[in-house]
Amino acid sequence: MKVLHVIASPRSDKSNTLQVAEQFLTELGRHAPELEVEVVDLFNHDLPALAGNNIETKYTLNHGQPIGREHVESWRQIEQLIERFLAADVYVISSPMWNLSIPYTLKYYIDCIVQPGYLFRFNDLGYPEPLVHGKRMVCVTARGSDYSPAGPLHALDFQEPYLRSIFGFIGITDIDFISAQPTDISALRESAMATAIARAHHLAPEFAAPAVPLPG
Repeated sequence: MKVLHVIASPRSDKSNTLQVAEQFLTELGRHAPELEVEVVDLFNHDLPALAGNNIETKYTLNHGQPIGREHVESWRQIEQLIERFLAADVYVISSPMWNLSIPYTLKYYIDCIVQPGYLFRFNDLGYPEPLVHGKRMVCVTARGSDYSPAGPLHALDFQEPYLRSIFGFIGITDIDFISAQPTDISALRESAMATAIARAHHLAPEFAAPAVPLPG
């Protein structure tokens, strides 16, 4: 099993999301001895530009046209990022909530990899169809306040709905969330972290068996 761990926190070992994600990956490794984990640390990774030649290539692909020879070399950087993404069986996204949603680095990464003809395609009627099947994902998040469904702030949670929507758009619908919340309230932080870590330990064995690819 190959896991791609996408880290969208700049706080290294001080990160709440990383503390929980590492617990998940350690427990997963106990149940899947052949586990291979590859890391994309977004705050320490130079992502390809989505401007100039590459933005023109994106619109070329949107219109169903071949990539111009003058753009191939630049676009290859995008393709390598996509290939790295597609090589994984399981994805772990470690992302704090920033301003009710996700950090800009994670949004930029998503904008890089979600490209027509690679992770989705347009059918003859112009509707998008997902191309990524048989994959699993767990999103480890940390929120300063409590945005759980029973709480008064739930309507302001644009993090989980966005991540479910964008990855569902490309075909990844088997997504679990482990959310540590609230982490900015001192009296509740320890309990919030303990609850998230307990869920990580409980959820990890379910990911030990590879998902069965869907027909398509």
